Amino acid sequence: MSKAEEIQLEKTNFGSTYRKMVAKRILFIAVCIVACVVLAIVSAIIGTYPMTPGQVWEQMAIAILGGDQTTTIYHVVMDLRMPRILGAMVCGFGLAICGTAMQSMLKNPLADPYTMGISSGAGFGAALAILLGIELISGGGVVVNAFIFAVIPAGVIMFLSRFRQATPTMMILCGTALMYLFNAITQLFMLVADPESMSAVYTWMVGSVDGVSYSDILIMLIITAAGSIYIQAMSGQLNVMGLGDDSAKTLGVNVERRRLIVMLVVTLVAASVVSFTGIIGFVGLVAPHIVRTILGSDNRFLLPAAALFGAVLLMASDIVARTIVAPSMLPVGVVTACLGGPLFMFLILRSSREAWA
Repeated sequence: MSKAEEIQLEKTNFGSTYRKMVAKRILFIAVCIVACVVLAIVSAIIGTYPMTPGQVWEQMAIAILGGDQTTTIYHVVMDLRMPRILGAMVCGFGLAICGTAMQSMLKNPLADPYTMGISSGAGFGAALAILLGIELISGGGVVVNAFIFAVIPAGVIMFLSRFRQATPTMMILCGTALMYLFNAITQLFMLVADPESMSAVYTWMVGSVDGVSYSDILIMLIITAAGSIYIQAMSGQLNVMGLGDDSAKTLGVNVERRRLIVMLVVTLVAASVVSFTGIIGFVGLVAPHIVRTILGSDNRFLLPAAALFGAVLLMASDIVARTIVAPSMLPVGVVTACLGGPLFMFLILRSSREAWA
């Protein structure tokens, strides 16, 4: 075989391998979409008021096209279960895409909204409103407090990046320090709180999609969709940044500026989610890591795949939270922590470093 023929054969093999990888990634995304639909139907039909999928579709048609909206089954489906389903879907999607972007941008598998202090800041803001009645904006309540304090850690990190030339490692350590600081102050407040207020703060701190309204979901959806579109548009530059700052700069990427902008967008998305649902841990950490071990580190496919898988993970966790101690319901944050901790440890022990190559 001549040299030219060998080169042509290698090109053919490479093209075939690449097409198979793209097909695998697209198939994974399609499976996640189907899983979201299936889990939504399952979540809608189970509970203390069981029903069939046909009845669920019928009530959804009534909500869209009009009809008798005073029945008990309509109230159960559209007023009680559907907001919870949509809230879990949007929350899981938002937290997972934030975790994916952070991990890719900082090239660190431990980066996510919780370890960067965003969730802990939101918890501190919520505790101020619930325990002390302190509202940064009059009438804003828990949601506004949580959102503002969720943005503060990112502001500190961006300040360090702008004026102290912070490295990705320094940003991770700074976020972790702020996480511990906010958690410590929140726990101090809880020590002197009355039992009723302490219970409310604890419920908020573990996270739950129970009680979110359609208006809450609309706000989360708008911010999450806008942020996700921007992050996806930056997927190529995130790939380049994953090569290292020096390599990215030689390829024409303004690493510091791009990192600040992505950090700001990710913070706004994560803050908009945790402000309404409370602190739901491990979704932004585990979902990107699982998908990265399956599909690789190409953010063009990794970002949407991890986001959809995060939605699947949180919806499945919510089903477990509703059924494991039925008729009572666990906060979904408890389930994600119980499932995510051992799962993440298992992945760390079995996966190789090539996932981050």
